[in-house]
Amino acid sequence: MQKAYSELVASINQWDHEYFVLDNPTVSDAQYDQCVRELLAIEAEHPELITPESPSQRVGAKPIDEFQKIEHSVKMLSLANAFSLEETYHFFEKAAKELDKSPESLMLFSEPKLDGLAISIHYDHGLFSYAATRGDGQVGEDVSHNIKTIKSVPLKLATNHPPEKLDVRGEVFMPKAAFEKLNRVAQQNASKCFVNPRNAAAGTIRQMNPKIAAERDLQFIPYGIGDYHGDIEFKTHSQIMTYLTTLGFRKNPHCYDFSGSYDALVENYRVMEQARTKLPMEIDGIVYKINELAVQMALGFIARSPKWAIARKFPAQQVTTQLLAVDFQVGRTGVITPVARLAPVFVGGVTVSNATLHNMDEIDRLGLCIGDDIEIHRAGDVIPKVVRVILPGTHRKPIVMPERCPVCDAVVERTIGQAAFRCTGGLSCAAQAAEHIRHYASRKFMNITNLGSKLIALLYNKGIIKTIADIYTLNISDIAELEGHGEKSAQNVLDSIEASKSTKLGTLIGALGIPEVGEEGAKAIARQFKNYPAIVAASLDDLMHVPDIGPIMAKNVVDFFKDEKNRAIIADLIVAGVTWQDEPGEAVQEQILAGQTWVLTGTLSIPRNEAKALLERLGAKVAGSVSKKTSCVVAGQEAGSKLAKAESLGVKIIDEAMFVRMFVDDAQ
Repeated sequence: MQKAYSELVASINQWDHEYFVLDNPTVSDAQYDQCVRELLAIEAEHPELITPESPSQRVGAKPIDEFQKIEHSVKMLSLANAFSLEETYHFFEKAAKELDKSPESLMLFSEPKLDGLAISIHYDHGLFSYAATRGDGQVGEDVSHNIKTIKSVPLKLATNHPPEKLDVRGEVFMPKAAFEKLNRVAQQNASKCFVNPRNAAAGTIRQMNPKIAAERDLQFIPYGIGDYHGDIEFKTHSQIMTYLTTLGFRKNPHCYDFSGSYDALVENYRVMEQARTKLPMEIDGIVYKINELAVQMALGFIARSPKWAIARKFPAQQVTTQLLAVDFQVGRTGVITPVARLAPVFVGGVTVSNATLHNMDEIDRLGLCIGDDIEIHRAGDVIPKVVRVILPGTHRKPIVMPERCPVCDAVVERTIGQAAFRCTGGLSCAAQAAEHIRHYASRKFMNITNLGSKLIALLYNKGIIKTIADIYTLNISDIAELEGHGEKSAQNVLDSIEASKSTKLGTLIGALGIPEVGEEGAKAIARQFKNYPAIVAASLDDLMHVPDIGPIMAKNVVDFFKDEKNRAIIADLIVAGVTWQDEPGEAVQEQILAGQTWVLTGTLSIPRNEAKALLERLGAKVAGSVSKKTSCVVAGQEAGSKLAKAESLGVKIIDEAMFVRMFVDDAQ
């Protein structure tokens, strides 16, 4: 078992390296998923086999209560900026003069300046130890729980002779495609969009819950090392970068070494400016470094930056164009998003004819009308953004949200307390249908493993499936006749569909894609009402009594099941053979903690949401912070600031063992 487990860990880590670092996958998604499931099954049965480099450990951490401080053994410096060729050349001219050399005699190394968040990752004897932000350069914050989720960060260095200690310095960033997806989902859910990929990456790393980071496809590329205790004596920065690649890190594209002449800098900038728009990540400039480490040491540092490296920033990408029209697009959850149609304009290496307007509140803030001359901005933004009105148009036309859905003609309503307008067509709206089907079939919900996004798109575009119920009417010929599929793969899809027919009530409710109702909200609703008819019949007031269900979510549930078309599709699911397990009835527990406020902190052996649900069933309110009004604090392992505050305020504190004896044992 040990040998099989080790081989499985090595294979999955190698496949991750090929996919996330080399961009060269060698196995199918189905084979990869099967091996991951096999690994998790082994670890569940034999937890003693789990190693730090196991892929399961990337998202194994629990949410943290607060960020701990970490002191860098070697200071993390920032860079001086240059905004022109002359400034850049003058910087190295000054360095050469200090060395009594000519600028042309210096050997430079250039690399794209990734627009992300600087991170230091520490390895002990080749194993991931911790990761920290730059902070003030001397002290950063421990963000290990999130950095471990990034699959381009090796948990074990790819060498049989690792250094005793190694700090890898690099940039965590969000690729353009991942940023587009994140904001698309945010718009569909009427959530706040990120301004640019850098803000998205920084915001993700600042999350307490590593599961959020794991879902956002962050990547890491190194730009150097800090502390190093090893046997290799590096002479140049380019040697260090090559060494990091051999250890399993991703290589920064378009790195060059060349002489420090004026003409060489001109040519390098020209090449990088052309490459910029073709890169899968945002860059906001070029970093130039003197390549020889001995020369770096001789020059040293001033204040917070080195005298041997500088960042040449790209100019802002802003242009003026005219707003010709506004279209309204409908997302998976029915959110209607205004999209600006522009007079085509060339910016950042591409011709732009569309720009996001986010919502009607943003249009009102800008004072925008059709026909206006406007400024758009692409500095760091994948999707161009309208910045301001430059000149009001001669024949301005107000932008008005349509009263009916532009796709299905259902009524459009504004969500109470939010900026979002939604189509009320639900499952019957064609614009929402394909995304609804993807959502329904996803691993988190019905887990139809072989029915992926590409296949759904093919089936939907050909009119073979139009609703989630149509999934269960598919036959072999529907799939086998599609390009890239055969009878064997078609049968695998049908087997997955058949397996999905038996599920749980909470899973089904979550799979329906009701706006704002996620996995936990669906489970809470199922626990409260026990069966499907009770949920359909629930009033707004009934739903408001469900823990963690607010007025917006409650209204969305009522509206969803009020729609006859939605209920008809669910009836079709039942006819197709979809069944679910209702929630078992529970004995009514006396609310012995009514009026009390409890706080859970630290790591508990029982799931925190279960502990919270138990306390709430007993009448307690479960808060996220400690105050004088707190009745009791349950302190698990590694409890931090909340425990300290409780002690200082004299609040009652019990450990998990006492909590289990008091409530859990009695509840079972």
